Amino acid sequence: QVQVVESGGGLVQPGGSLRLSCAASGNGVSIYRMGWYRQALGTQRELVASISKVDFTNYADSIKGRFTISRGNAQNTVYLQMNSLKAEDTAVYYCRADRDYTGNYYWWGQGTQVTVSS
Repeated sequence: QVQVVESGGGLVQPGGSLRLSCAASGNGVSIYRMGWYRQALGTQRELVASISKVDFTNYADSIKGRFTISRGNAQNTVYLQMNSLKAEDTAVYYCRADRDYTGNYYWWGQGTQVTVSS
């Protein structure tokens, strides 16, 4: 079993920045890809950004140029640097750890709230 833990959410003004952190841990489990998803009230969960163990990245069009995903020095850690935040970025942000490239086997974190408001 893999545990996924996020941190770093909060309240920020429009135009501000936040950095989210995520760490996945589990005995003997290899993680291929980690990613950030978000879910606003009344909407479906959507991909924000992902990064594979070979540093292949994928970004949603809505956040390109504003958000950056990166891997930490510690194994199975990722960060999401969010700049120029907008009100529409308000959502619960979830970290997901994928066991392999297929996307069929994964584990979710509990989510962290990001609120962009003046």
